[in-house]
Amino acid sequence: MKTDDEGRAGLLYGIGAYGMWGLVPLFWPLLKPAGAIEILAHRMVWSLVFVGLALLALRRWGWVRELASSPRKLGMITLAATVITVNWGLYIWSVNTGHVVEASLGYFINPLVTIALGVLVLKERLRPAQWAAVGVGFSAVLVLAIGYGRPPWISLTLAFSFAVYGLVKKKVNIGGLESLAAETAVQFLPALGYLIWLGTQGDLAFGAHGGGHTALLVATGVVTALPLICFGAAAIRVPLSTLGLLQYLAPTFQFLLGVVYFHEAMPAERWAGFSLVWLALTILTWDALRTARRSRVAVEAAKAAAAAEAIEVDAPAEASEAGGSEADAIEADAPAPVPPARAGS
Repeated sequence: MKTDDEGRAGLLYGIGAYGMWGLVPLFWPLLKPAGAIEILAHRMVWSLVFVGLALLALRRWGWVRELASSPRKLGMITLAATVITVNWGLYIWSVNTGHVVEASLGYFINPLVTIALGVLVLKERLRPAQWAAVGVGFSAVLVLAIGYGRPPWISLTLAFSFAVYGLVKKKVNIGGLESLAAETAVQFLPALGYLIWLGTQGDLAFGAHGGGHTALLVATGVVTALPLICFGAAAIRVPLSTLGLLQYLAPTFQFLLGVVYFHEAMPAERWAGFSLVWLALTILTWDALRTARRSRVAVEAAKAAAAAEAIEVDAPAEASEAGGSEADAIEADAPAPVPPARAGS
């Protein structure tokens, strides 16, 4: 019962995380007239404040010493902070300039880009279905490039930056909340310096448009950290395959917001390109589920074989022990045997 409850809680946490990421395009326009770079700087500063308070409440500081004593990990964290800065900044700009649909495409094709990086960087071998999905995804990018009259650079930049970010985080291998704290610590001083510079120029929106606007800028820390906390809670409660399916909620919500709420144009060639992307993701998801099912069957078969082997090993041993006990009893009742004659005596 406890496992079922944890599974349901994990599913709700996952839906909450990806739901918040999917609905975040509704939040960034509320921060205007602040520019995209100022919003980004506030996101970095207030995220560190919020995450720092969360870690203080949880008393989770042991990772700091380990991280500080590893120059390699510090370098990787700095790289992750740089890459996610590009991702965050471009996403905020794209939403606030009317490119929500193109931004959503970036997160649709992100799994395909992640697979491609696995082949190029980690030398991973793909299954035929994965190759097919990557090929269809590449065709989709070509169709969209023709439709846009240019490469979908917003989508590609978001997809590649987030894929590289995921690759770096995999190598660093620290918790989500701790990782965000370390990354925003790297971002903090440049972001704070930029905000101070904007203030000296008289261009700082913070505090200049009422208390509600100021509170919204402060809330960028919560908007950044809260989905990550929910994601971390989901990751330890539900299978990876379930998380893999839930990840499509965020770009789906973003796409629907772009088309239905923001009324962005979707000519036929864009529908064709998105349809190819969705086909590629369908192939990828089908292959992942099939592979996971085969793995479960193989594990169960191995467990059954091991159990059967254990029974076979135990049965002769029990029979031998029983036979030995009977022989001992007979030997105890029988007269003492006459020792055999030695050769040559």
